[in-house]
Amino acid sequence: MEDLSPRPGDLDHIETASRDEIAAVQLERMKRSLRHAYDNVGFYKASFDAAGMHPDDLQTLADLAKFPFTVKQDLRDNYPFDMLAVPRGKLRRVHASSGTTGQPTVVAYTENDLKVWGEVVARSLRAAGLRPGDMLHNAYGYGLFTGGLGIHLGADALGLSTVPVSGGMTERQVRLIRDFQPRGITVTPSYALSILDEYAAAGLDPRESSLAVGIFGAEPWTNAMRQEIETAFDMHAVDIYGLSEVMGPGVANECVETKDGLHVWEDHFYPEIIDPQTGEVLEDGQEGELVFTSLTKEAFPIIRYRTRDLTRLLPGTARSMRRMEKVTGRSDDMIILRGVNLFPTQIEEQLMKVEGLAPHFQIELSRPDRLDVMRVRTEATADAATDDDRRRMGAELEARIKRAVGVSARVEVAEPGGVERSQGKAVRIIDSRPAR
Repeated sequence: MEDLSPRPGDLDHIETASRDEIAAVQLERMKRSLRHAYDNVGFYKASFDAAGMHPDDLQTLADLAKFPFTVKQDLRDNYPFDMLAVPRGKLRRVHASSGTTGQPTVVAYTENDLKVWGEVVARSLRAAGLRPGDMLHNAYGYGLFTGGLGIHLGADALGLSTVPVSGGMTERQVRLIRDFQPRGITVTPSYALSILDEYAAAGLDPRESSLAVGIFGAEPWTNAMRQEIETAFDMHAVDIYGLSEVMGPGVANECVETKDGLHVWEDHFYPEIIDPQTGEVLEDGQEGELVFTSLTKEAFPIIRYRTRDLTRLLPGTARSMRRMEKVTGRSDDMIILRGVNLFPTQIEEQLMKVEGLAPHFQIELSRPDRLDVMRVRTEATADAATDDDRRRMGAELEARIKRAVGVSARVEVAEPGGVERSQGKAVRIIDSRPAR
C-alpha cells in the first residue's frame, strides 16, 4: 500500500500543540459555550438551574462533571427548534434523523458552524491520507442524514474533487470507481462489502482499482474487518467518527500513518468517558460511555451529550489530541442473552476467524419458550458453498462463539448472497422477543 503519511507543513498548528495549549483553548471555549447555551436555550437554563449550576461555576475543565447530561430524549422533547441558540433567520442548514424509532431529532447550523464543520472534516480527510486535488468517491447518503453532505463540505474545504454518488445502485458504484479513478472512498464498512461483492460478480479485481484509502464510519466495525477490506482492495482503511447531535462526521478520525484509534478534534469537541450506570466520569484508559460537549457551535450547542457509544480515551500518538479507541458497540445495542452481555462486533470478530465464511451476518433473537434463543445467519463464500462445507463452518462458528462470548448460538450458513445486503448502515440485530 502507498505511504500516505502527512508531509511537513500539512497539519494545523493545534494538531501538534502541547497538551497545556490544547487545555487552555478548551477551557476558554467551554466557558463561552456553556454561557451561550444557558443564555439562549430554555432547556439548558432549566437544566442547569435544576442542578444548582451556573456557567460561572466552571473554573477548570474538571468542573464540567458537575453539570447535567443531555440525552437524545431531550432533543425529541424539544422538537423541532426549541434547542436552537440563535434566531431561525441565522440558520444556513438543517438536518434531522429519520425518526424511524420515534420523534426525529433536529440539528441546525449557522454559516460559521458550516465553516467549522468543513474544517474538521477536511482535517479528518487529510488525516486519512487525502490531499488537495485528489478525487473522492462519496458513497454516504445525501439528504437529511449528515453523512453525505458533511463529507462533501469537508472535501470542498480540503480542495478535493468529489463524486457525490450517495448510496445504492452498487453496480453503478463500481463502474464510476473504474471510470473516474478516485483516490479515496467514504462509505459505511458494511456497504463496502457489498461493493466488493459487486466486483466479484463482475469478474473484476478490486486490487486493481485506483483507491488508495477508504474512510469508513457510521457503524462499529472490527480490526478484522479492516484487514479484510485492506487486503481485498490493497488500500488503507481508516475509521471516521461523528454523530449528528454533536456535528456530523468529522468529530474524530484515525491517522493513516498509525491506525491506532481515532484522534478527537479536541479544540472543537470535548470528550469524557463515564460509567453508563452511575454517570461517574472515568479516568482515561477506562472503557465506558462516550460523552461530548461542543466548544464552538453556535446554532445548536450541546452540553455533556450521552452518545451511548462505548469506548475509552487514550493519549495522542500521531497528533497531540487524545484518541478514542474504535467503538466496540452502543450501550443501547447491547444484547442481554440469558444474563450475558454481548455486542454484534463480538460475533463479527469470531466470524472473521472461520475460513470460508463471508463477512455478512445478522443476529436474530427470539423466545420460542421461556428461554431466549440467538440465531446467527451468515453465508459461505463461493469456494466453500457445499452442504458439508456449510455444516462444518456453522459448527466451528458455534464453538467459537461459545468459547469467546459464553453463550450458545444456532448458526445458519446460507449460500453465497443469502444474507440481505446493506446500502447504508447495516441492520445487525433482529429482536423478535416479546416484552416481558
